[in-house]
Amino acid sequence: MSLTLEFAGGIVTGSGNDDIGFFTIVGTYDIQELECNFIKTYPGSHEVSYRGFREGRGIWGVWEIPPGARGGFYIWPVNKMGEEMEEEKKQAIIPLPSNSRLLPYPKFYNLPLAFNCRTK
Repeated sequence: MSLTLEFAGGIVTGSGNDDIGFFTIVGTYDIQELECNFIKTYPGSHEVSYRGFREGRGIWGVWEIPPGARGGFYIWPVNKMGEEMEEEKKQAIIPLPSNSRLLPYPKFYNLPLAFNCRTK
């Protein structure tokens, strides 16, 4: 998967490619609440809604395709060569129970204006 996100003025936009195909992203973020909500749209196909929270330099959260498909995600920055940044290699994906409650973290520190991401 390849993904580029841009954060500016409370709006998050982006695009990328994955196993399904090309997609675009449009949504919002809140620096005070450390939360972002966005929709991934596969043109001519379906949409996936995301609710994520800033942790370190990455974003973790839950995706959902109505009426009931859902799962967890974690995205983090990679360098220009597409390599994971060293501190991000220590991150792991932890499955979330379907009844989990997401809690915000204290602040969005050093939020990049744009970054390329890798997901698992």
